[in-house]
Amino acid sequence: MKIVVAGGAGYIGSVTTEMLCETGHEITVFDNLERGHREAVDSRARFVQGDLRDKSSIRELLLDLRPDAVVHFAAYIEVGESMKTPMPFFENNVCGSRNLMEAMVEAECRKLIFSSTCATYGTPERVPMDESLPQCPESVYGESKLLCERIFDWGRKIHGIETVFLRYFNAAGATERCGEDHAPETHLIPLVLRVALGKRDKILIFGDDYPTRDGTCVRDYIHIADLAQAHVLALEPGCVGAFNLGNGDGYTVKEVIETCRKITGRSIPAENRPRRPGDCAVLVADAAKARRELGWTPRHASLDEIVRSAWRWHEAHPNGY
Repeated sequence: MKIVVAGGAGYIGSVTTEMLCETGHEITVFDNLERGHREAVDSRARFVQGDLRDKSSIRELLLDLRPDAVVHFAAYIEVGESMKTPMPFFENNVCGSRNLMEAMVEAECRKLIFSSTCATYGTPERVPMDESLPQCPESVYGESKLLCERIFDWGRKIHGIETVFLRYFNAAGATERCGEDHAPETHLIPLVLRVALGKRDKILIFGDDYPTRDGTCVRDYIHIADLAQAHVLALEPGCVGAFNLGNGDGYTVKEVIETCRKITGRSIPAENRPRRPGDCAVLVADAAKARRELGWTPRHASLDEIVRSAWRWHEAHPNGY
């Protein structure tokens, strides 16, 4: 297939691009490099620098290429940032997605895989979380992703575009060549590993009085390669709908820190701080639908394996890309 990967220079996009190249697809990465890394883009992929907020650039690319599918990762992703400066999230995430959908309709591209998030659910009514839960986002980031889903779903209803929404939980880990390099970094595992590398003095634990087994928040961590595999499977003709992606096993903040200590052999000082507003005690996926309908099975489910892969990459790239 001819596939455009929007945001293919980012963390998940670069790994998915790598996997799509390995499976023989013809890949064009479209990225503005505002938060991605040109070095992360697989050399087998064509690279086009452009921005979804510029309607003409994505329209020109799709009309010229006439791709079979688009895989869409291009978005701002930080929840805290979205609550401080909300309008850029609507401009980048929502307006960019609207421009992409308009270009896909004009270019007669009939398949879209959208990188969504469990943040569209907000605080869940039950755990583990399946796709039948109401979507009640509690952040601008989650709201922006939900608005994108709605735009794309109307593209399905009116224009017949097959749309797939992959709602991630906590992406983590690395492949040999691609790893996590955000600026600023807000995700737990790379932050803990930066302490191990001597790049930070300590890791902060926000809240140790939650109703969990050790008082800290529980999250579902999924290896980046397993996420990428789900995108490849979702390209199958006829595949549509929303799928939660997670391992179904949750780990506490303290368990993640202890696993990082074990894998790195470093002490990794930690300091307790008060809870952050809006943090849920437990977020764990029910990915039965993805397993059943996509034939998706996580291959790197253990926290040890996830942390070990991330540590190898960070040791080899202590300053990122």
